[in-house]
Amino acid sequence: MLKNFWWPLAFSHEITEKPKRITALKQEFVLYRTPDKMAHVLSDLCVHRGGALSDGWMNGNCIVCPYHGWEFETDGACVKVPANVKNVPVPKKARVDSYPTVEKYNFVWAFLGDLPEAERPPLPELPHYGRPDMKAIYGEYHWPVLYERALENSMDAAHAPFVHGGAFGNREEPEIPLYEVNYYDFGAEMTVTLKPPKKNIKGSWSKMYDEERPGVKTRAGFFMPCVTLLEVNLPLGLMVLLNFHIPIDDTKTVTKYINLRTFFKGNWADRDAHKRVVKIFNEDRPIVIAQRPELLPYDLGAELHVKSDAIQIAYRQMRNKYIDMGWGIDSHRIEAEFAREQAVVIPSPARREVPELAKAWVMKEVPYKKPGKLKDTDSHE
Repeated sequence: MLKNFWWPLAFSHEITEKPKRITALKQEFVLYRTPDKMAHVLSDLCVHRGGALSDGWMNGNCIVCPYHGWEFETDGACVKVPANVKNVPVPKKARVDSYPTVEKYNFVWAFLGDLPEAERPPLPELPHYGRPDMKAIYGEYHWPVLYERALENSMDAAHAPFVHGGAFGNREEPEIPLYEVNYYDFGAEMTVTLKPPKKNIKGSWSKMYDEERPGVKTRAGFFMPCVTLLEVNLPLGLMVLLNFHIPIDDTKTVTKYINLRTFFKGNWADRDAHKRVVKIFNEDRPIVIAQRPELLPYDLGAELHVKSDAIQIAYRQMRNKYIDMGWGIDSHRIEAEFAREQAVVIPSPARREVPELAKAWVMKEVPYKKPGKLKDTDSHE
């Protein structure tokens, strides 16, 4: 898990003026809207006694802690302590981390890190979203796996003939043509042509699986820190799956997805489209759960790679680059050194941007993985 990236935390329609708790990156966040309908993301941890702000309520622009009524502005500063007598100021340290927040692709994104605005990686530019000729549906899938295992699986072309042989790929012709990886600043992609399955499929999509149909041009890639693209050119049109793999912790992931299609665009086809996406996830589920180690190795030599794994190798190299920059959150140390005795949080930009607040923080930062080659005992994301 990496800091200093924009992370998608929730679909926009999930966030209202009622505070909502979201667990991600082994952290608790509170998401809510102010009366102007703007979305905001704060650490869900009152600095007073560790109460959950998400169990509170809104008072104008302020979120109110349900435990002692402390009120916090959208910048994380406490502006009211009800127990204080008149003329007693609110302590300078009465503040929680507030994260830059934007909405795009029907998601609420938070910048989870402390980089100043000019140095932050940008939001990913996702292809096809918003096209008027494509129907979009939204959903999510929960599974007990590390998000990086789910992410790599989503762009793995070689597993399709064996795990999804009835829908994608052909076990009789499983070869993956050699391909080039095209890189961009915070991601990469590849394009291959897969042999179609031989057997026809029942239902409204059966026309796409004729015995004589040509190979299926497929594009797959990733956008840091957690988004994958799958683009499939079917006989009836284009199908695109954007997966947002959000880590709850090291062993649980929620994959929120946007499925786009240029065919069967009536609402009547949405249920079937959801079923097909979930079917693919369900086929992947036992395979990914059974992978060992459960966590993705830092050492590229810890697992054997072949030519068809080039896109996954590109992801691991890019992931390792940011770990080496000190952006890797060390969840092992969080468990070993802090556990239930002390809460730690991902630092917000205010910790660096406002010098007078440098020491005005009660909660300590999460620990980070040491740059450079990691030891075997500390070699996982």
